[in-house]
Amino acid sequence: MPIHLRQICLVAYDLASVQDELEDVLSIKPAFHDDGVSVFGLQNVLMPIGSQMLEVVAPQPGADPMKTAAGRYIDRRGGDGGYMVITQVTDRRDQDAARARAAERKVRVAWENDRQTWNVMQLHPRDLGSCFFEIDWDEQTDMHGNWMPAGGTVWKEAVCTDTVDAITGVELQSADPVEEAKVWAYIADTQVVMDRGDPTVPLANATLRFIP
Repeated sequence: MPIHLRQICLVAYDLASVQDELEDVLSIKPAFHDDGVSVFGLQNVLMPIGSQMLEVVAPQPGADPMKTAAGRYIDRRGGDGGYMVITQVTDRRDQDAARARAAERKVRVAWENDRQTWNVMQLHPRDLGSCFFEIDWDEQTDMHGNWMPAGGTVWKEAVCTDTVDAITGVELQSADPVEEAKVWAYIADTQVVMDRGDPTVPLANATLRFIP
């Protein structure tokens, strides 16, 4: 199953300061704010890196962070950090197959939203061991173009590749890197590869590395 890394989501207490730092260090620009995350008590920003997205979510100003899943996640983690690995598959059949494999490994679907022309499926971080694993599809099947979580194609206007032009890997902390890598690989329908002593899971355009 070709599964592409399309977006990384970070979680923070202070959205503005983290956004400013990422813009300064990576020379990237904000492209889209998803008002839909407000239902979870959150605000966000998405910034394109090539045709992939770097997202930051944070509790809304004035809200009690502990009343949001993101705030409780930050509390458990002891600070800002990674929140979601967000991927894209070819079609609904591939997503359904990934859902079935997740169920075989007793990994629950934490949240799902079917919007007819595209579908979001988030797998539960408590079952995975590190963070959310999101597997989405949309009917245009364009791994480098249309991406509904970032507003379709509006993000293209903000692309700046002066400093970085792709996300090629994600490093995930785990209490048991080898076993967690096996679960992620099984769901993604790929194999664990050892690289310099660390278990990694190759995707179509990136690598997931699992460390203690």
